[in-house]
Amino acid sequence: MSSTETQGIYRAEERRMLLGIAAQSIEHGLNHGHPLEPDPHEYPAALQAERATFVTLQIDGSLRGCIGVLEAIRPLVVDVARNAFAAAFEDPRFPPLTRAELPRLDIHLSVLSPSEPMHVGSESELLEQIRPGIDGLILEDRGRRGTFLPSVWEQLPDPREFFDHLRHKAGLPTGHWSDTLEVLRYTTESFGTSIAETFGEDRRTA
Repeated sequence: MSSTETQGIYRAEERRMLLGIAAQSIEHGLNHGHPLEPDPHEYPAALQAERATFVTLQIDGSLRGCIGVLEAIRPLVVDVARNAFAAAFEDPRFPPLTRAELPRLDIHLSVLSPSEPMHVGSESELLEQIRPGIDGLILEDRGRRGTFLPSVWEQLPDPREFFDHLRHKAGLPTGHWSDTLEVLRYTTESFGTSIAETFGEDRRTA
């Protein structure tokens, strides 16, 4: 997979740095069993800021792991390193990544904006307000919680279908709606590349 870039706040060099951190953290995990611990002060100010991220891994176009956080709790470079390690080795849906799989891996990063509540009184009002292809959603009710990144719109382009699947992911009944239900939305800046390309860039410039 060649590098993909969408408009956002991060410069191309900063994106390459973040992808490099993700790749190095996965390789570090294979060698040492724990994530890379980058020093935020060694990176540009934009990468030192506290931001929430998701790291998605694929092999041959199929999901191989996806882990992230919804609230910004640590510097961006640290969040990417830890989530990349977790996506490779701690996603309960998959066995830990093996060294043989590493060269075939594609890495996709999503940097989340702060989430904001959607003030809606009904499901139909929600469906009118959400923006397909743009909004990620967080759904909370009855102690349950689920989220879909904006990238999920590629598989579920219809707003009603998107929301139905999100309810299911959150463990809520089909058609569920209540006065205590909360929906928040966020956007992402997303970019990715193959791990081979990332290592190639790093080693050419080392």
